[in-house]
Amino acid sequence: QVQLVESGGALVQPGGALRLSCEAFGFTPDYYALMWFRQAPGSEREGVPCISSTMGTGYAWAVKDRFTISRDNRQKSVYLQMTSVQAEDAGVYYCATSMKRFCGENWAAPDNIKHWGDGTRVSVSW
Repeated sequence: QVQLVESGGALVQPGGALRLSCEAFGFTPDYYALMWFRQAPGSEREGVPCISSTMGTGYAWAVKDRFTISRDNRQKSVYLQMTSVQAEDAGVYYCATSMKRFCGENWAAPDNIKHWGDGTRVSVSW
């Protein structure tokens, strides 16, 4: 059974840091781009960062220079290191695999997504 299982969501203070993890089960994600999306209450799901099968990356402008995406194919995992967390970063974070190897300009388009995880919640508060 194909699954993406996220973990690491928690309550974090503004300015703090958090690391999210996502592990793939039932398939090998090595040859696909991997992404993180997030969805705040009342908002649409948005792409956060993408990492290609060749380690190229792309970031949404809102998180550029604060978040870092990485992957470890041996662990079938993708990670999101979040720093300088802001209130606007709160939401449910989903990892996803692309149907493609590379991120490209439209990497966050829903038609590009092959698998979704169930999400992990990040809350930001004092």
